[in-house]
Amino acid sequence: MENFKLFGNSKSAEKFIDDTKSSNRFLFSFVTSYTETCEIPGITLAGTNSDLIKFTPAADAEYLHYGYCKTIEKIPMTPDGKPTPALLTKVALESSSIPHLTINAGSKVVPQLPVIETQLPTGKNISVNDALTDSQVSRAVDFGRIVGRSLSSLTDCLIIGESIPGGTTTALAVLRALGFDANVSSSMPNNPTALKNQIVNNALERITSEHPYHIISKVGDPMIPFVSGMLSSASSVSDVMLAGGTQMLAVLAFASKIGFDEKSTVIGTTSYVTDDKNANFTNMVKQIADVPAISVDPGLKNSKYSGLRSFSEGFVKEGVGAGGSIISSMLKTGNNQLKFLEMVEKEYSRLFTAEN
Repeated sequence: MENFKLFGNSKSAEKFIDDTKSSNRFLFSFVTSYTETCEIPGITLAGTNSDLIKFTPAADAEYLHYGYCKTIEKIPMTPDGKPTPALLTKVALESSSIPHLTINAGSKVVPQLPVIETQLPTGKNISVNDALTDSQVSRAVDFGRIVGRSLSSLTDCLIIGESIPGGTTTALAVLRALGFDANVSSSMPNNPTALKNQIVNNALERITSEHPYHIISKVGDPMIPFVSGMLSSASSVSDVMLAGGTQMLAVLAFASKIGFDEKSTVIGTTSYVTDDKNANFTNMVKQIADVPAISVDPGLKNSKYSGLRSFSEGFVKEGVGAGGSIISSMLKTGNNQLKFLEMVEKEYSRLFTAEN
């Protein structure tokens, strides 16, 4: 389709597109998590202020289900109208009748809705502490495998999205610890690369072993081992789309150490990630595994709303499985970029009217 760009193993990408268009059976799983690394000033745009950051994953989950939030009054949105990428995900899922569910994998605030509860801990600030213990990493992988195996049996394509404020920084640390020369995207147009590099360098000094579980325990977060476990088991049953940007690269890198089926795996993201000149997303995919990446342009640069245009101007870029959800929605319905933008603007108008 003209709205997609293919990277990595393009033949596998074309096969995935053909297979999923014919089956039309998608299931979206949304993993909420947390790393205290996000509390470092200047590291993330998530939430309107530092006091609200911890509510962002729960609020995203609630908005997807209810159309409004319960843990906070308003959906995650900056004061000048830049909305959470959950808006894109919600429109994509609802317009194509793709079912979804929420999994709590270490979120600091649990969403007020039915969730699959893992009882995993939140991740510590990797600048000064180990993220997790080795046993917690092992438990996250095992629990992810259980959930992934169960969910994949219900669908032909399991889409996995996430919300973890500060997750690009822990992802960067994991990728570099695993030996990749990574540069990652940011939720801000002016990527705080110097701050991220300082945090990552501090964290890497604590690594004393090349064992992948040890690396995650020192510099990772709960989402990475859990989703890697999901991918490990689910990819042997159904197709799996890792819906996201930088964080899903870290998942892919760790999963390559514990095992997964490359032939059943694809990354789905937005053009705002693959076009980011401060990152090397597409090259990283090729370095990590022989899997395809599919990029979609949501067309937000043509929006009449500045809050939506901001995505194309370097803000947020991706999150809450937005890119993968849009791709799946377009594959299922045949909707194009113009139709999607029309639906997104309608939802944004509803929200902006409700929020003010």
